[in-house]
Amino acid sequence: MLQIGRFRVDLVETGRFGLDGGAMFGVVPKPLWQQAYHPGDAANRIPMAARALLLRWEGATVLVDTGNGTKMPPKQRQIYALDTSRFSLERSLALLGVRPEEVTAVILTHLHFDHAGGATTYDDRGQLRPTFPNARYYVQREQLAWARNPTEKDRASFIPEDFEPLAAEGMLELLDGEGELFPGVRVIPLYGHTAAMQLVLISDGGEHLLYCADLCPTAAHVPYPYIMAYDNHPLRTLEEKRRLLPQAYEEGWLLCFEHDAFVQAARLEATAKGFKAGAPVTITAYPEESISAPDALEGTPPSSGSAA
Repeated sequence: MLQIGRFRVDLVETGRFGLDGGAMFGVVPKPLWQQAYHPGDAANRIPMAARALLLRWEGATVLVDTGNGTKMPPKQRQIYALDTSRFSLERSLALLGVRPEEVTAVILTHLHFDHAGGATTYDDRGQLRPTFPNARYYVQREQLAWARNPTEKDRASFIPEDFEPLAAEGMLELLDGEGELFPGVRVIPLYGHTAAMQLVLISDGGEHLLYCADLCPTAAHVPYPYIMAYDNHPLRTLEEKRRLLPQAYEEGWLLCFEHDAFVQAARLEATAKGFKAGAPVTITAYPEESISAPDALEGTPPSSGSAA
């Protein structure tokens, strides 16, 4: 647990999954990214976390992103090596003393299935329902519009069952651009990865924590050229990193990495070509098991798929 002003901050481990290492690192050659992160399994998948952010303060329990959830059918679970045997959203929240009905708000950085999949779940009768029945779910209006009309490139990343039930129940709050959602909690829309993905910046005026979503999904993605092939506009991503990372370095922000299976968070260190992640910082330790990922993933999926 980390205390930033009035905010009690925890990271919520929701499970592990795998994505193609080449897609995750774009134009960076494998000899470089496998040293920076992980060599991948026989199918070239690298281990990924789906790590949500939990904020608690007086009268508020706020979750940022929800992981893959439990709705994924067997074929997709095998493609993405989805593993909830060690961690799941509900089990990790329970370890942190939070019941789903106590969550007052959910901020969705964007609506890709590995970020919004846990927003809805099937109940005992097989009915799809909001996972957090008393929460308002916040997403950028432009992101919802994009999710409803995606391109062929990223269509597989959006699952309507993750977000349409929220809209049908009137639980979605649509945001329009950058701003302070709650005092000390700011959302920052970016456009390189997908339309209006919103990063979340926590601040008490002195300390700052940035939940990086898919701008820097792992600590290995901090250097400027390390940009995912999943990004719709990689050059826009580069511009966004060049805009945000110098400020993060100068002000000593702590960066949280949503998808890094090995590193929860780090501050930046300057290099001759920009920045790199510094010493790993553990915000929330889970007593029953290390948060380190296995050495390799099991299974061989088809070569197609989209996520992140």
